[in-house]
Amino acid sequence: MKRRGTPIGTSLRFLNFAVVKKKTDFLIIGSGIAGLSYALKVAAHGNVLILTKASEDESNTKYAQGGIAAVMHEPDSYEKHIKDTLICGDGLCDEEVVRMVITESTERIQELIAWGARFDKNASGEYDLGREGGHSENRILHHKDNTGFEIERALLAQAHAHPGIEILDHYFALDIMTQHHLGQYVNSKTEGVECYGVYALNTITGKTEQILARTTLMATGGAGHVYEATTNPMIATGDGFAMVYRAKGKLENMEFIQFHPTALYNPGERPSFLITEAMRGFGGILKTIDGKEFMQKYDRRGSLAPRDIVARAIDNEMKTRGDDYVHLDCRHLDKKGLLEHFPNIQKKCLSLGIDITKDLIPVLPAAHYTCGGIKVDAQGRSSIKNLYAVGECACTGLHGANRLASNSLLEAVVYAHHAALDAIGAAKAVNYCENIPDWNAEGTASPEEMVLINESLRELHSIMSNYVGIVRSNLRLKRAFDRLLILHNETESLYERTTVSPRLCELRNLIKVGYIIIKYAMLRKESVGLHYSIDY
Repeated sequence: MKRRGTPIGTSLRFLNFAVVKKKTDFLIIGSGIAGLSYALKVAAHGNVLILTKASEDESNTKYAQGGIAAVMHEPDSYEKHIKDTLICGDGLCDEEVVRMVITESTERIQELIAWGARFDKNASGEYDLGREGGHSENRILHHKDNTGFEIERALLAQAHAHPGIEILDHYFALDIMTQHHLGQYVNSKTEGVECYGVYALNTITGKTEQILARTTLMATGGAGHVYEATTNPMIATGDGFAMVYRAKGKLENMEFIQFHPTALYNPGERPSFLITEAMRGFGGILKTIDGKEFMQKYDRRGSLAPRDIVARAIDNEMKTRGDDYVHLDCRHLDKKGLLEHFPNIQKKCLSLGIDITKDLIPVLPAAHYTCGGIKVDAQGRSSIKNLYAVGECACTGLHGANRLASNSLLEAVVYAHHAALDAIGAAKAVNYCENIPDWNAEGTASPEEMVLINESLRELHSIMSNYVGIVRSNLRLKRAFDRLLILHNETESLYERTTVSPRLCELRNLIKVGYIIIKYAMLRKESVGLHYSIDY
């Protein structure tokens, strides 16, 4: 049975009744900071199953270099952090949400520390707080230049030690199971869509299984790989956004894609290596190739302006000058301190013949963070019953039109806390839906499948990078929409007649996400935050 929905539609593949079923009280899709911290909180109240499509430690969290923002002591204050967040969000933040997240920051940080996360301290034994663009005070807790890796390590250790938590790696979540799979038509505007779990492809056995759950959490991260240049790991293919959209769930603010201003310029490397904003917080200065500072022309905060401003400034300098990159200059900084704070960046740069203490670092903007996502309330509940979303895949109202640096890891732990408290109660009232049809695995893979997938992915990257990037226009968006529609139809045809594979499903999800980004961008009739159009 197949159904079609939006202009870029949905194919549902299912047949007969399931043979392979797993059941859990709390199902989590994703093993980053959002999914793991949620798991640790609900595990005392039922069995927990975490699915991750790669290895268990492969997540966007792992690659977060800079740190996590929190108010720890004076002269900082909650009000200062709140103000910085609201300014950065360019008028589109939900102030009530901002206040909730910021005022809970200290408590959530103490919880991470109790779970074993080790943040750097200074000589006096206090936490060594860094500063990044848009922040009025030093409030970034960090572990060298691999903070996310350290948090992921600590949380995984806790999860492994808990008898109630099971992690299944190399399981690719294909679709959310809802009433649609029972043959029931649901008008999502007037009726409630319910989540019963997910279909998941075991990429080791090649079999698609049913995972039935009382409650499900989307913690699937972002969608950086919809663009050619991105700092995101290869797994960031927008799976959660696409699954919820196909299930008629609500998304919000998807036009706001944050480009990190300073990815390492190294043609041919994908994903791009991130040069953390903390290096500018430490004193690094952006310069053109001929050695001239330029950020003062765009913002009084210079190289520490919010990311949307810095990324547009670099983009403009590159286009007007015809250069492929700009430079980050750290040569004037204290050598010992620079190497202590950024050892991994130095190691990476040295592998390319660049010594950050002596040489200029070539950088350019790259897609980094999706500020919009699955629309959720203060408890992390999506518009689909029994489905929660936390982390980068969720849109809480915290970021508005532009994320303040290092607020994302904080948002993840705060919303994981709220979602867990709600899900503990909700799970008790939910029964498993036993009569979900099995996945239809029919279809024969054609010999040219991978060629088609690879070429379609290149086309998608070209469309999104050239027409839906840092600077947009109505004409560019219309051209992108038209080109993507053709690509969509070709991919859906391929999907319907071939066996399911992770690469094909990721392509399908990325095309869906590209469409959603374009759709929201076309509806935004103003330039605000990360959405900058030459027409407004």
